[in-house]
Amino acid sequence: MKTVYDFTVKDRQGQEVSLKDYEGKVLLIVNTATGCGFTPHYEPLEAMYKELKEKGLEILDFPCNQFANQAPGSEEEIHQFCTLKYGTDFPQFAKIDVNGDNADPLFAFLATEKPFTGFGKGLKNAAMNKFADLNNRKFGDKAYVKWNFTKFLVDREGKVIARFEPTMDMKEVKAAVVSLLKQ
Repeated sequence: MKTVYDFTVKDRQGQEVSLKDYEGKVLLIVNTATGCGFTPHYEPLEAMYKELKEKGLEILDFPCNQFANQAPGSEEEIHQFCTLKYGTDFPQFAKIDVNGDNADPLFAFLATEKPFTGFGKGLKNAAMNKFADLNNRKFGDKAYVKWNFTKFLVDREGKVIARFEPTMDMKEVKAAVVSLLKQ
């Protein structure tokens, strides 16, 4: 059975990193953007990381510019923005595509393991769904991730446990992380 540990990704400097390096940790893998309405998610993500890192949490940040060009900068510009504005300390990797023919294999795997089931109920979420569908139409059946700040929760064995859309309350995301850390 395939796990996230079977994947290799690139760090901000373009060096290969095996996700086996994170074996035994609870992972929250996130596609991010610096110019998105959800960019403030960096704040609760960093707070969660500071609080739970010593208990075995790693947050892996993958910038992506596929959603309305909301991450146009270089890896270094994105990193500077995140560290200066939000004080982020969790690992940030090279900018990737999460959808289409050039989608990073890790994200294709994550999204196949936990497919999109909706942004939730309510008018705001319905509007988000319509906007995401317009943006992702060009990717067809390879629109694995619907928007920035989609989060995938991975257990200590490398299995994908949950998917959280950016519209999910960060308190619920944290509760799921805490619960998994206790197992």
